[in-house]
Amino acid sequence: MASVKYVFEKGSKSVKMFTVQTKACKKTENSPMKPLLVASPVEEGDYPVVVFLHGYLLYNSFYSQLFNHVASHGFIVIGPQNSSLRLVERVNNFRQEETETSALYVVSGADTTEEIKSAASLLDWLTHNLASTLPPQVRPDLTKLSIAGHSRGGKVAFALALGKVVSSPIKISALIGIDPVDGMDMGNQTPPPILTYEPNSLKLDMPVLVVGSGLGELKRNALFPPAAPKGVSHEQFFNECCAPACYFVAKDYGHVDMLDDETKGFRGNLTYCIAKNGKERKPMRLFVGGIMVAFLKAYLEQEKGTLMAIKDNPGRHQ
Repeated sequence: MASVKYVFEKGSKSVKMFTVQTKACKKTENSPMKPLLVASPVEEGDYPVVVFLHGYLLYNSFYSQLFNHVASHGFIVIGPQNSSLRLVERVNNFRQEETETSALYVVSGADTTEEIKSAASLLDWLTHNLASTLPPQVRPDLTKLSIAGHSRGGKVAFALALGKVVSSPIKISALIGIDPVDGMDMGNQTPPPILTYEPNSLKLDMPVLVVGSGLGELKRNALFPPAAPKGVSHEQFFNECCAPACYFVAKDYGHVDMLDDETKGFRGNLTYCIAKNGKERKPMRLFVGGIMVAFLKAYLEQEKGTLMAIKDNPGRHQ
């Protein structure tokens, strides 16, 4: 049981967290013009890579404590900020300026097509550029690439893994959905729809982890709908996955309880009022981080003991 406890605590690796401001001379499929938040071990070694797509209208920085937790166990975690960027070319000196205008979700509305394309473009960018951004002697192992996402980001992660809209430019070894959401309700899915309402219909050539929140299906108040409505959230995603697939639900926690203890600004304040929450965020965040670590070590590094121990006694860790 000591190893089980270990994944829910900070790992042994020292972590450097930094941002990468991606700039390009022109828009191309291989140049994702978006800032990245990266959490990387600093000790020399080869590390698997996890790309984490944030939730609806959220910032990647809201997940910094979760990223740090996962990275401390020997993973490079990359969180792109889905945003609309504008390049201004000054003809005289060809200087390029990058300006964030607004969240991509605001620009694109309900349709997630552009987010799926953007995620695929990022994966291609990583194959050529990631190594040069990391601490010295830290080597990304892109043969062990996982894609994860929270809420709407979870839907986008599933879409890319399924080859919706566009195929992934590199092989995805594992898929993680953290309280994934495919729209407002059954019959009101955001395009392109992921859920088919047929058991085991999502043909994914990779292991899948789905983590749900017990309070996500409940309204916080009359002003807002549930953050993760029943029928388009975690339970349905898992029901449609084929083996191997793992499923855990934190029954006493809400849709955004894996975020940082403090999320500031207008969007950060919204996270406290649009979704029903547990008593505090830290337990849910450690639970999500620990489950992610156990799952990734089981399927990427063939260390399945911890994941199986959690499976056999899940109530101990909720």
